[in-house]
Amino acid sequence: MTTSDHQETTTLQLVLAWGFVGIPLVLGVLQTLINAMKLFQ
Repeated sequence: MTTSDHQETTTLQLVLAWGFVGIPLVLGVLQTLINAMKLFQ
């Protein structure tokens, strides 16, 4: 038989993981929108 060790993900780990991905994503989208607005001026 095998035993599996289940490690639960903490709230802090989730926040850090989402921040690691989400912050650059939001900044990229904002930069794209800013540059797109230049086309319509």
